Amino acid sequence: MYDEPYRWVEAVGNRRQYLDEQFKQGSPVVALSYADGILLLTVSRGTPKLYEIYDRLGLGGMGHPADLEKLRFSLLEMAHVEGFNRSPSDVTGGRLMKNGLAPVIKQAFEEIYKAPFIVKILLAEIGFKPEKDTFLTIDYDGTFEETAGWAVLAATPAVQQDMHAYLKHETGRVSASLPRAVGTALHAWALGSLAQQRDAEGSHEESRSSGSDSTPSAPDAAALLAHLRETVAEKTVECAVMERGAPGSSKYRTLKADELGRLLPSEMKG
Repeated sequence: MYDEPYRWVEAVGNRRQYLDEQFKQGSPVVALSYADGILLLTVSRGTPKLYEIYDRLGLGGMGHPADLEKLRFSLLEMAHVEGFNRSPSDVTGGRLMKNGLAPVIKQAFEEIYKAPFIVKILLAEIGFKPEKDTFLTIDYDGTFEETAGWAVLAATPAVQQDMHAYLKHETGRVSASLPRAVGTALHAWALGSLAQQRDAEGSHEESRSSGSDSTPSAPDAAALLAHLRETVAEKTVECAVMERGAPGSSKYRTLKADELGRLLPSEMKG
């Protein structure tokens, strides 16, 4: 059936439609540089979505937990083999993405008789200077991109565009303290999460089309705060940092609940 090119293209289109549906209820992921390192943040319900991959590499993911775990373990194995056979400095996000993740995810997506990976993955690599921080994201079809300063994952490109627009206009981000970085990341997360919710309700595209300029018609601060409070009442804010000045080779650490509680914006503590 799928030997004919048209049938294959049709099957791939159906697969995209199926996968897009799977991410509608997912939690966005935000990673950004701040003065002392890189912050990764998402909101989860029990199952972690942020992990350390190697000394200077962190991972955030959306999608099916089993698929994310499978790919995470593959990356861990590749990173440690690479570090042992070559050197730790050869273990980079770019190498892991191009030689590890991208070919596997692309092949799984295009082999229409097999199940695809229901995942979107973000890799963050901390540099020795803020301008050397690297962020890479990959979609469920194996397409990936590299950015500087920040990266996000969300259910759709339109939602990611909203989050990117906010982070782009957030001045002083790279020199920000950790508390301010947490506040910025939470704002971007809430923007994405609320946009996904509105997408699911069929109203987000209408709100976007009503704007007269290229800046997205973002919800006001009160709506974002209400959404954050409602979400964290049922789920857990998951946050990790990679700190440039941390002793030892590993720069990654997960923020404990008490530390994160002190870093949350004051309006969320009320």
